[in-house]
Amino acid sequence: MKLLKVLLLTVLVGLTASCAKMVEDAIKNNPEVVFKAIEANPKAFFDTVQKAQMEAQKAARENAEKDQEKQLEEEFKNPKKPSLAGNRASFGPATAKVTIVEYSDFQCPFCARAANTMTDIMKKYGNDVRLIYKHLPFKPNAEPAARYYEAIALQDTAKAKKFHDILYANQKKIYEGEAYFKKVVKEIGADQAKIDSTKDSKEVTDRINSDRAEAEKFQISGTPGFIVNGVTVKGAYPMEHFVKIIDRHLKK
Repeated sequence: MKLLKVLLLTVLVGLTASCAKMVEDAIKNNPEVVFKAIEANPKAFFDTVQKAQMEAQKAARENAEKDQEKQLEEEFKNPKKPSLAGNRASFGPATAKVTIVEYSDFQCPFCARAANTMTDIMKKYGNDVRLIYKHLPFKPNAEPAARYYEAIALQDTAKAKKFHDILYANQKKIYEGEAYFKKVVKEIGADQAKIDSTKDSKEVTDRINSDRAEAEKFQISGTPGFIVNGVTVKGAYPMEHFVKIIDRHLKK
């Protein structure tokens, strides 16, 4: 048992290199001692290992939070600059003080959660915030959905927003593919013939490809990802995280 305690102290606290080498050699030469010690008091062993794991996870979270705060401060000083081309559909006024660019996948469950968060953000801030929805499709029907969205946006931004909202509210139905998209098009009153003629056009293809390239440029490799007035948010963070960034922008 004493040898086991020394081993655990070596892992959790850290001994000098020479002491650690002695323990390592002792275990290599007499591994059965460790096994017997564990068998004699397994609960104490596993409790200690679990505690060490929890402490390691806590330290990892704290380090990640520090890195995130450091990145946040850097991007407030040197904001990222995504394309805000006027020909892209946006929700909220162009004069809004804060612009959120979202890179998303219509089939991603985390993106559905983020869609709800963005709805709450828009309600909270009104004309102070606008959202530009962009595409980073990974799942099988995500790109076809993105093509429909952009083809509808060429007709009517409000109808594109309805298409967006309906798809996220009924995300499981996206697996039905184009048959489902056509039902939604009919529901929102968009022109299916125009969609058929534009969804695979160079203009729509270029939009989706440029969205992918832009996300890669900002090191957003998963969905959802956001640029909030130049500040990166990677993941479906709770509303409080966005509020913290937005409020700081608005105070400026």
